[in-house]
Amino acid sequence: MTTNLNQTKQLDRNHPGFKKEAAPFFDIVMEGLKGEVDGEHFWDAIKENAIFEFMYHVPGFTTKIEGRDAYMDWFGGYSAILHSADNLRVYKSKEQGVSTLEYEVHGTIPSTGKAYDNRFCSIVTIKDRKIVHWRDYMDTLAMMTAFSPDKRI
Repeated sequence: MTTNLNQTKQLDRNHPGFKKEAAPFFDIVMEGLKGEVDGEHFWDAIKENAIFEFMYHVPGFTTKIEGRDAYMDWFGGYSAILHSADNLRVYKSKEQGVSTLEYEVHGTIPSTGKAYDNRFCSIVTIKDRKIVHWRDYMDTLAMMTAFSPDKRI
């Protein structure tokens, strides 16, 4: 019996990380990586031992997650409700396997009722048609403002 090295275990589509509220994010990333990765969903495109780095300056927010399952578990608690994502720009490095995605997401934050509009830059390393490394930058102030309740004097 032969084994395809690109195959990974079948992912549980009922896992909390498969949030319909985050579908615009998943969709725009897959659009940006079209033809570069295998899988129909964002989680399918990630190698099990992938590393995720978040270059955010937010108190209490982790800067690194190791492994697809750990990121899926974290994502299960993602609270923003996204309604769209747009302004995708894709830049491919001369070094094969590295793509930079710029995009915006739009939605609401249920805990504050505020609009959430943020810009991201994700540098994605792909090997064997799977994401193996993800480095993410965002507008930290936009996130903190949307998640912070208004203070009244």
